[in-house]
Amino acid sequence: MAVVDLVMPKLGESIMEATVLKWHKQPGDTVKMDETILDIATDKVDSEVPSTAAGVIEEILFNVNDVVPIGTVIAKIRTGASAEIPQKPTISQPSQESFQQPAQEAEVVASAQHQPSPRSTINGIDNANGNGQGGGSKFYSPLVLNIAASEGVSMSELENIPGTGNEGRVTKKDILHYVSNRKSAAPESRSSSAPNIQIVKETPAVETRNNQVTTYTGNVEIIEMDRMRKLIADHMVRSKHTSPHVTSFTEADVTNLVQWRDRVKKDFEKREGAKITFTPLFIEAIVRCIKKFPLINCSLDGTNIIIKKDINIGMATALPSGNLIVPVIKNADQLNLVGLTKQVNNLADAARTGKLKADDTTGGTFTMTNVGTFGSLMGTPIINQPQVAILAVGAIKKRPVVIETPAGDSIAIRHMMYLSMSYDHRIVDGSLGATFLTAVAKELENFKSDREF
Repeated sequence: MAVVDLVMPKLGESIMEATVLKWHKQPGDTVKMDETILDIATDKVDSEVPSTAAGVIEEILFNVNDVVPIGTVIAKIRTGASAEIPQKPTISQPSQESFQQPAQEAEVVASAQHQPSPRSTINGIDNANGNGQGGGSKFYSPLVLNIAASEGVSMSELENIPGTGNEGRVTKKDILHYVSNRKSAAPESRSSSAPNIQIVKETPAVETRNNQVTTYTGNVEIIEMDRMRKLIADHMVRSKHTSPHVTSFTEADVTNLVQWRDRVKKDFEKREGAKITFTPLFIEAIVRCIKKFPLINCSLDGTNIIIKKDINIGMATALPSGNLIVPVIKNADQLNLVGLTKQVNNLADAARTGKLKADDTTGGTFTMTNVGTFGSLMGTPIINQPQVAILAVGAIKKRPVVIETPAGDSIAIRHMMYLSMSYDHRIVDGSLGATFLTAVAKELENFKSDREF
């Protein structure tokens, strides 16, 4: 008989934590190898966590909606034929020793620590030389104190928050839950140390933020972000804070490409059983140019530039809910046009039906987004971290353009498309960014209309 630790699996290089959505098993339940134990969610996709051993669930260490760092033990499985079902199954709270904060929270903790000399007071919370005691007898971690200070939670409020951590300590989840409840409802009577807030009953909608009341006049509706939208918002803000964005623009005459697709699409679908869209044609051109300019296909680790040998193209896909997800075509340079087409269609269908796996959204090295799908001529996309560039293709429009020929210039109706690329200026200079983007445009313009598929 042995006890096996079930850990939060690694779901990609940029994913540091996951949220517990649902436990399918409880303490005392028997499980088989690879049987689903719980559902988790990241900022990219929902996923299932299978059992790594056959036996009996002995202990569950996290509750639903807990945010758990990757690599943390989340449950214990007792193996062996002599395993007995525990009489009183319990769900244990994670100890502070077993709960290590991910990189993002570590930065917050570091900013919350204080020098050991002077006493400091933040928003009425006495950190007492950083020992976390506050003004009372309870212990508060630097992270909790930092959140309290930034959200305007007074010491008296903090002492009244029920703690679910070890020995009744207030955890990050506890204070964030308290702050969320305080923001979503009108503030009730507080202690004398908290400011008094009066709400006029005639106002149609009131929202509290950092102890301040925001009033919306007129006919309004307040909708709270869903979980995925919150994660997307955080990811976008973090990208803008991380990478100095520069965007370059160009246009391409894609007449040959459009006419070729119109000519072969029926035969293509009949022979291959898949509809060919413009997306695999764009990806094919991008892959060829990445091979010419490999620095575009990299990431940054401190002062080290990590050039990726694999070319994994992410394609931004809109979901029925209005949210966005980026499934990844792995080793796109090793696929022909038929293979790219089937990969694009399969991933897009899986995204729309909620059947994407965690592996389908990880490992991307370069991203393409088609803003033309929704009628936009061009866009300024935000880099999908930890990548260093993202290319957007706009809507294809017929326009009169000047055509240069040996016989002279003429004006003709052509299928034109704008391309834009945002890139991380820490690594990609304007010369490289503009040169790569121009190369993609030329690749599309030089599309051979007599090619076979």
